[in-house]
Amino acid sequence: MDKDMEARLARLEEALAHQGRATDELSEVIARQDAEIVRLTRRVEMLLHAAAERELDSGGTIPLSDQRPPHW
Repeated sequence: MDKDMEARLARLEEALAHQGRATDELSEVIARQDAEIVRLTRRVEMLLHAAAERELDSGGTIPLSDQRPPHW
């Protein structure tokens, strides 16, 4: 194999290694974001449930979370 071919192969292997590392890092970011979305979704559901219960306790007939927006 000539020197140009070896140099080209070395550059390609280095580029592939960098892409592999970047892919791993992005995968970790996505996994963390997915866990955060799940956690935040649970919190929003809990808050909506608590708000609906407070609305019912205060004498409201339809929980806020079940009411249609005014523009409907």
